[in-house]
Amino acid sequence: MNRRRLLIGSALVAVAGCAALWLGFTQGWHWQGAMDSAALDPLYRFGAAHPAWVTGWDVYCTVVNPVMIRILSVFVIVWAFVRRRHRLAVFLVGSVVLSGLVTELAKAAADRPRPSGALVAAHSTSFPSGHALGLMAIVLAVLTIVWPSVRPRLHISLAVFGGLIVLTIGAARVVLNVHHPSDVLAGWALGYAWFVLCLLLVPPRVRAADETPAAPGSER
Repeated sequence: MNRRRLLIGSALVAVAGCAALWLGFTQGWHWQGAMDSAALDPLYRFGAAHPAWVTGWDVYCTVVNPVMIRILSVFVIVWAFVRRRHRLAVFLVGSVVLSGLVTELAKAAADRPRPSGALVAAHSTSFPSGHALGLMAIVLAVLTIVWPSVRPRLHISLAVFGGLIVLTIGAARVVLNVHHPSDVLAGWALGYAWFVLCLLLVPPRVRAADETPAAPGSER
């Protein structure tokens, strides 16, 4: 129960943070605008003078793209349904696939323009960052599934690796000037909240490394 309350409480804080950032740009809060400009302006000047720097980050964002990961996840979801691991499949559909729908709905509601100094082409609106939201939800979902089957001594390495992916993708979107920092923060917050909702509604039953396999068809 304590774990459940902690998850709910942290998700509510994340939603409140995302709402505050949305309110900040709609109301033109000075501190938020100053924060965004303080990051975007020097990164734009540096990127405009170093095309290879921009290309490198752009390639990274293209490879580590939540859309591509969602497409690949379909194969895992189908496998889970075939193996009758229904809760796992539904959890992945919600946390990974439907996080894309959450992104689009949030973007449509906010309708914030992209930064004027975007260094690469970017479609749709700016708030929240789809890369930040998607990768936050996806990485947490993958860690949830993989964690029990990984040896405890590897847990720290796994968490650090996942955290680096989330952080560097968010940073990359600001480096490329296609998102304000507040877009990325909102994406992380909303992605976390969505993951928690999926985890609470359909917690996947993942077998630990030393656990006896369940009989086929016993998981629902």
